[in-house]
Amino acid sequence: MPVLVPDYTWTQTQSTVHIHLPLKGAKPGRVHVTSTDEYLKVHFQPFLLEVFLFQPVDDDRSTARIGNGVANITLYKKTNNQWEQLMINTSKTDKEVMKQIRMKALMKNQEKLTAESKTKTQKRQEERKYTLQSMMKLEDEERDSIRKIKDTERKKTTAELEEWQTKQKGEEDARVQRKEKERSHGGKNKPGNGSNPLTERPSSVYSISVSEVKKPEQKHLPAPRAAGNIQVKFTPRVFPTALRESRVAEEEEWLRKQAEARRSVNAEVEELKDLKDEERNPDWLKEKGDRCFLTGDYLGAVNAYNLAIRLNRKIPALYSNRAACHLKLKNLHKAIEDCSQALSLLTPPVQSNAASRVRVHVRRGTAFCHLQLYTEGLLDYQAALNIDPENQALQADAQRIRNVIQGLEPETQQNTTKGCESPNH
Repeated sequence: MPVLVPDYTWTQTQSTVHIHLPLKGAKPGRVHVTSTDEYLKVHFQPFLLEVFLFQPVDDDRSTARIGNGVANITLYKKTNNQWEQLMINTSKTDKEVMKQIRMKALMKNQEKLTAESKTKTQKRQEERKYTLQSMMKLEDEERDSIRKIKDTERKKTTAELEEWQTKQKGEEDARVQRKEKERSHGGKNKPGNGSNPLTERPSSVYSISVSEVKKPEQKHLPAPRAAGNIQVKFTPRVFPTALRESRVAEEEEWLRKQAEARRSVNAEVEELKDLKDEERNPDWLKEKGDRCFLTGDYLGAVNAYNLAIRLNRKIPALYSNRAACHLKLKNLHKAIEDCSQALSLLTPPVQSNAASRVRVHVRRGTAFCHLQLYTEGLLDYQAALNIDPENQALQADAQRIRNVIQGLEPETQQNTTKGCESPNH
């Protein structure tokens, strides 16, 4: 049981009450003060001071200063008068009344602490959201600046190219005119320039009729081929959905994009000169990154995915898997960026890429939750539930995030979901 503190002193004025309490060697961080309009408690183990105040005080204005082995508590009276004593006579007061005052004080103090915690949480979320928005704004401005520089250089290069083409055309025209002039002057046979006028023939001698010109021989053309039929065989559909669902076009578009993504390998990467043939294959690099992820080598997995993305930037699985690695490494902003890039490539939304879209939404939502941007994280979890509404784990995680937003559960830094436990797609 705690030991009641007898050696405290108090003084008063018309508007305030001052309590001086020795702490008997207690550290400042181990002193707990609970105060309401009618109740005051100071606890420093194993000692306890409990005061049922003689009259109500203004708790919002009251202060407590702890240091140098003492606690100085200042209480502001609601009514300016002199108190007969500091506390009510507990010997004459019913114990049930004292218990009610104590419980009321504890409940009010708990509500006050909860409100302060919510206010701090909301302020912290707003600050982090503002920070993220500022970073995104700076990145947009940087991209706009780079784009303007590129446009200026492109216009400058185009103008120089047009000027060079105009100059070349002018030189070519001058050269043609000079040749025509030389040909016209060289074709005249005047006396004294080496020609013999006695042996000249009239120009009519050289005239040839059109009928005398030998026509070119016509080439022998082969006969038309005989008509026939060609047997066309179609490969079976890889989707289990029926044709009446009118999703055939979207599914075929998805397959076409995937095939193009597998074929579009950037062969101009300088580092490829020293790589083996299999190391130039994005699929081989993806499998290597998956193996590194499963063994816990997240940096090695990121390096494998980085090279695969440099070879082919149109495979969404590479961005999604790299986002899982960034989640493990706590590179949360990079994880959000990779998830957004993967979602932009997972179009059109068809049944074959539904599981991948669910994973990407969960990973981006997890990154937002780690940044304590729970509203944005809940939006991604809700998008995943729209794709897979029967997933009970996602339902539980989404409800947990709602509880954190509403203040029903404390914030944690643990993983909200197991969306980054495996890189598979």
